[in-house]
Amino acid sequence: MDSRRRSVMQPPGDTYGNRSNIPVPSTIKKPSANPRMSLAGTAMRAPNSSLSLNVPGSVSRPSMMRSQNNTLLASVSKSTHGRTPLHNSTRRPSIWSGSGQIQSQNGQSFKDTRPLRDRQYQAKMRQEIFLFLQSAGFEIALPTLSNIQGKEYRAIFEFLVLNLDPVYPFSAGKFEDDFAPALKALRYPYSNSLDNKWLAAPASMHSWPSLLGVLHWLVEMCKLRDEYFSSGHPTLQDTSRIPEEFDDPMDHQALAFQYYEHAYEMWLNELDEFVEANEDLEFRYNKKNEKVENDLQEQREKLKAVKAELKKLKSSEPPLVELERANATLVRDREKFLAILKRYESRREKFKEAIAYEKTELVTLTSKLETLKGTHQHLTNVVREQNLTPEEVSKMNSDHEQLSKNLDELRQRVADAHRHVMNLEVSVSNKTSSTEDALEKYTNMLVSLELYPTLPPPQQNINLALELNPAASAHQELLQGADLRKTVKPTLSAIAEAKRLERADAESEKIKVEDELDQVIQECENLEEEILELEKKVMSQSEQADDIRDAAQRDAVVATQDIDNLERNIAQAKAAAIANGTGVKSRLQNLEFSYREQIDRVARLKEETVRAIIKNSHEIAMFKEEVSRHLTELRDFAEAD
Repeated sequence: MDSRRRSVMQPPGDTYGNRSNIPVPSTIKKPSANPRMSLAGTAMRAPNSSLSLNVPGSVSRPSMMRSQNNTLLASVSKSTHGRTPLHNSTRRPSIWSGSGQIQSQNGQSFKDTRPLRDRQYQAKMRQEIFLFLQSAGFEIALPTLSNIQGKEYRAIFEFLVLNLDPVYPFSAGKFEDDFAPALKALRYPYSNSLDNKWLAAPASMHSWPSLLGVLHWLVEMCKLRDEYFSSGHPTLQDTSRIPEEFDDPMDHQALAFQYYEHAYEMWLNELDEFVEANEDLEFRYNKKNEKVENDLQEQREKLKAVKAELKKLKSSEPPLVELERANATLVRDREKFLAILKRYESRREKFKEAIAYEKTELVTLTSKLETLKGTHQHLTNVVREQNLTPEEVSKMNSDHEQLSKNLDELRQRVADAHRHVMNLEVSVSNKTSSTEDALEKYTNMLVSLELYPTLPPPQQNINLALELNPAASAHQELLQGADLRKTVKPTLSAIAEAKRLERADAESEKIKVEDELDQVIQECENLEEEILELEKKVMSQSEQADDIRDAAQRDAVVATQDIDNLERNIAQAKAAAIANGTGVKSRLQNLEFSYREQIDRVARLKEETVRAIIKNSHEIAMFKEEVSRHLTELRDFAEAD
């Protein structure tokens, strides 16, 4: 069904008095040879038990057609609308309520505040009317709106009204008979100020501004209607615009209307099971609920994880205690790091002193080497300057060779001694490095055991730190710090014994906690058995509740049938009342005529009474004046005598 036919306005009653001439809508099929009655009559059936509509604002009763709250289903739920046509061709009435009046409930009319007599405003209205008619496909010239005839005005008026209400029933008679009812049906607020006599000459000076204002108002209503239908608002009841996920009540009502429409067509085709309609509606709501179910599952998983984390946090000690412990550990680590840093600073200073000593030795040896080179050069020059005999030269050569051999031997010895010294230095360096590594390992172990730089009470005054001094001249001075035999070993033995005792206590405490844990586990198993028994009881109670719900639904179906019978009786009574309404109207007119005569008679009597009272009052005043005059004369006469 077109979304424009699903108006949110309430379907009107028979305000035009010519329902027999209205054609049948395309959505209502004509009956077959064995026609069914409408779903609002005695052939109403309960919906399929496999589908339950819990749509906000839609039908909540088992009946498929009863809806007191949904105006979209009014054509199905009312006795005078949505009936299956039998042998007479009928048509759904206009979506505009014929009961809409231009006056309010207390009879007050509205005054047109628009400057209709202003020529600029009239030109603006003509331009807007012309542009709208051109865009809507109505062929008209702009000068026509300046000097219009009655036939042209009627064509424009009917075109605009049919644009607002495509099924409005215009008659083939006089235009004056349709003009005022159409404006009242469309709730034109200034229809009381219009006169049907103006339609004979609409372009006249006194009638054209008001009639032009009517066309302009209709054009504005058409624009608002088109804008509303193109807005995509949920009140349009267009199921093609409904997203996969929706929460608007109008979307639920649109799906409910589509379901009833589909089911009604299937029922008219003599199908008692609405399987296809039910499947379509179930698929749409399952698709809507799919993401919600996924989000619900994710939220459940998150809740489970949060509960586990909460249980873990409750079972563990408070974070503040752990933070205080971590803070104390960091403070101790800081003290240890500062001690180690101080130790490395002392080693760095020693290395700096060793490097400076080696540089000084290097400078000294370099100066000695330069001195020896100068001496050797001097001796070479002296030998060259001496004048020796061959025997002396031979002797000197032999002595020189002997000295060279001695020198070579001495050099070899020096080289061997130097090599031996180098080997010893390498060995000493390796031993020193391994010793320093051992001391470093020892210090790290003390740090890991929280025994450095200070011991726990009552041994806080003992320092177990050891430091290597490779430059010591005596082997007793190689290790600096506490005495290894008298202090370090006894202290470590006492600490190890205390730790063994603590471990034994911890083991006994662990055994005790495991026993308590086994008892708690046993209690949990007992609670789980009790929970299973409770679940069985709950399942039995749920089954009983389902049986009670089914019985309630059956009772509701019976009650619905009774309600339908009562509504049918009410409809018959209403029809009888409508039949008797003609006689009542004639008697009412006679009574009104008699009432007017009585009012006139009473008015005449009131007027005659007032005149008689005035006349009698005047006569009484004249009588009093005459009596006063005679009394005055009598007093004067008495005084004279």
